[in-house]
Amino acid sequence: MTAHVRVDPGGREFFVDGNDNLLEAALRAGLSLDYGCSIGSCGKCKARILSGEVHKIRHSDYALTAAEKSAGVVLMCCNTAVADLVIEAREAQGAADMPLQHIDARVKSVSPMGEDMRLLHLQTPRTNRLRFLAGQSVSLELPGGLTASRAVASCPCDDRNLQFHIRRRAGNAFAERVFEGLKSADTVRVDGPRGEFVLNEESHRPLIFIACETGFAPVKSLIEHAMALDVPESLHLYWIASGKGHYLDNLCRSWTDALDNFRYAPLTADGALPDEAVMQGALQQVLRDHPRLGDYDIYVAGPGSLAIAAEFLLLDHALPRTQLTVSTLDA
Repeated sequence: MTAHVRVDPGGREFFVDGNDNLLEAALRAGLSLDYGCSIGSCGKCKARILSGEVHKIRHSDYALTAAEKSAGVVLMCCNTAVADLVIEAREAQGAADMPLQHIDARVKSVSPMGEDMRLLHLQTPRTNRLRFLAGQSVSLELPGGLTASRAVASCPCDDRNLQFHIRRRAGNAFAERVFEGLKSADTVRVDGPRGEFVLNEESHRPLIFIACETGFAPVKSLIEHAMALDVPESLHLYWIASGKGHYLDNLCRSWTDALDNFRYAPLTADGALPDEAVMQGALQQVLRDHPRLGDYDIYVAGPGSLAIAAEFLLLDHALPRTQLTVSTLDA
């Protein structure tokens, strides 16, 4: 059975299939609800049933008060919908609503995505998952104390499995350790989330994403979140990279094949040109495809100089500042 759920006061909606609990179904649909352990121990995922009926599918150690039970309060992680529901629950309205968390995660795998790229897959404990918004970053501390700030490349809808794109560069000890010394089951400290590079979910304008080099990591998180929301009229990705830098090209092409409203344009950067010239060439393609930039929300992420060049050029082409979100990352 599939049940429809509306969350007040925001009015966001999602569907619950079978015996899925309310929390998991909401996260998959892209909602940023308040929660903690997700196993019925902390009580953070409380919601009040305004109409409809739920069924408890998991034991909870957290004890609701008599007053809460009388008011129709339940734990979303322990209940499923018997019929269509209207619930009252807290949603994060922006990055400021995300609590700073400190989690010891386990290395699930380190896998190649190209000659100089690795996918670092961390898995959090079941009882201590990372709450974050798509596009945000965290600080990673490897065994031995090496630290770096990296954007989460995965979707918040899978909060236990965190992905990071690590590029090997000369003199970068953190990346070198990931490539050569990090093993499965090693513990990595995750501190975060941080950053304002998040989706404006109140806007219904079509979306343009401009990823420069490894700026694809936070852009990937935003795109997967936008797909979960199923709200944007259209999504267009421009990925600017030098050489063989489109390390997940097949994934982007699979999105194009699977979705009618997604377009992908890989653009090759000439490493001999200054960053502003690289962005001038890329922007010509964007303008050919979308001559009225003011009709779009645009998200840009990449190494500082490239992202700043893109920001300057887009604003110079009359894109309203409120419709541009930029993330400057380490090179």
